[in-house]
Amino acid sequence: MKQEITEQKYSRKFGKKLKGMIVFVVIVGLGVAAYHYYTGQKAVGITRQAAGAPAVDIVTLKPQDMVRTVELTGQTVPEAQVDLAAKYSGKIVKINVALGDTVSPGQVLLIQETNDIDIALRQNTASFRQANADAIESNATFEANYSKAQRDDQLSMTNYERYKELYQQGAISKQTLDSAEQQMIAAKAILEIWNKQLMNNTAANVISKQAVREKAQTAVEALQNQREDLFLRAPCSGVIGYRQVEVGNIVQSGQKLLSIVDNSNIYVDYQVSEQDIGQIVLGMATNNTIDALGKTFSGKIIYISPSMDAKTQMFTVRIVLDNPVAAIKNGMFSKTEITIQLRPKTLFVPKEAIVSLNGTDRIFVVDGGNKVVERIVKLGLRNDKYVEILSGIKEGENVAISNLARLTSGMEVKANISVKN
Repeated sequence: MKQEITEQKYSRKFGKKLKGMIVFVVIVGLGVAAYHYYTGQKAVGITRQAAGAPAVDIVTLKPQDMVRTVELTGQTVPEAQVDLAAKYSGKIVKINVALGDTVSPGQVLLIQETNDIDIALRQNTASFRQANADAIESNATFEANYSKAQRDDQLSMTNYERYKELYQQGAISKQTLDSAEQQMIAAKAILEIWNKQLMNNTAANVISKQAVREKAQTAVEALQNQREDLFLRAPCSGVIGYRQVEVGNIVQSGQKLLSIVDNSNIYVDYQVSEQDIGQIVLGMATNNTIDALGKTFSGKIIYISPSMDAKTQMFTVRIVLDNPVAAIKNGMFSKTEITIQLRPKTLFVPKEAIVSLNGTDRIFVVDGGNKVVERIVKLGLRNDKYVEILSGIKEGENVAISNLARLTSGMEVKANISVKN
């Protein structure tokens, strides 16, 4: 019994100590939590205080020329590239050039067979000589007959007048006078016949013979020209860049046989869009990089196409290279940059300085006290990096170009001068 009472007393005493320890632990835990909450709130306060003055980059506005850089790609082209084709069908009997040969104007490059044309030329030459002889004979005959008719007419008139006087004197009979008159009328009729054959003082028969002669002469000249065309000649100086023919080939009319490339001048043709062509002018200097050679060549614009290409919807600009080298070949790719002045002495800001909301464009100006002032602006021209400001700011003001999402009007900021603009 005593033992049970002693155990109960011990149990109550131990329970009181345990409760005390639990209370102590709870109090310590609450203190630690309170400390961390305090220090946390202090840190948040410090962070919020730091966030109140964000750092922003600014640019100072000053009037400058607003330009735009246009990057162009194109290909080299020679002074000329002439494709030579057969004018007439026929057999090739001789070729005087090979690929890569240098040729000069008028040089015979190849020859087609001339046997058939030579035969036709001899036949037509004979026909021409015959027609020419007939024309000469016809003209001589006409002139002789016409001269005789004129003399007979004049003589008959003279005889009639003389017989008329003799008849009045009674020296001849009326029959003799009438006979002289009939001769005069007959001679005048013959002369009138010859006169009616005249066309521009030449008899129609003679003109007909002359026309036959001219036709025969034209046929001879046509055959001579055709024979000459069987000798394919170089129209310009250059290098044989294409040859697709051999001796013995039967070629067709219009078939491409040779090409001459004239590299005496090298050009670059660039394609330019509609929005850029208006600012490109003749004489503008360029630097042209030919990737295949790894070199840059100076040049200038010598041609701007007057109309847009219907297929590419682009304009062609041609540049002549100042000092081309022999290594430049036709068809090499080239690139250049052309700087175009959009507006002289104007105000513009980087694109990232513009905030557009509900159709209204805004910027943030940082005043002398590092306070933000929101401005509504009117925009003008644009290039790859900048936007022109037509109204809403003035020269010398500072414009924020970073951290714009955190800015509000009246906020104080830490301004850092940017190298932009």
